Amino acid sequence: MNYLNGLRKALDKYYVKLPAFPKGLNDFIVSVAPWLALVFGVLAVIAGISAFGALSFMSPFATIAGVRGYAFAAILSAIVLLAQGVIELLAFSPLKARKVKGWNLMFYSLILSFVSSIIALNMYAVLNALVGALIGYYILYQVKSNYK
Repeated sequence: MNYLNGLRKALDKYYVKLPAFPKGLNDFIVSVAPWLALVFGVLAVIAGISAFGALSFMSPFATIAGVRGYAFAAILSAIVLLAQGVIELLAFSPLKARKVKGWNLMFYSLILSFVSSIIALNMYAVLNALVGALIGYYILYQVKSNYK
């Protein structure tokens, strides 16, 4: 947790220099954020459970085919996706109440999304995840002042 707070503070130093969103866009993001967290949280939980089940079924065949490490990474990614979905579902109520706890949960979900892409060990996926995480944190940083 301390490491993530340090990461957040380090990112804040860079993001404070970036242009701010217009007030209307900021208010719109804050108003739809709980509902987006709810929808994407449900989708992530469903996808995580489905992927975990399918990959658990397929992993013995992957082991026989000699790609045991790939099957393990895929199952681990499914577990991370499931955790990410649960965190987004937990963020719904605090985001709706505009509490900083909801903002923090969305930050943790963003970190898990990045970690999931690193687990895939695909350079394109990691680069894509890095760009997505930087943009995602920019949006989170812009609305941070609305959560107390």
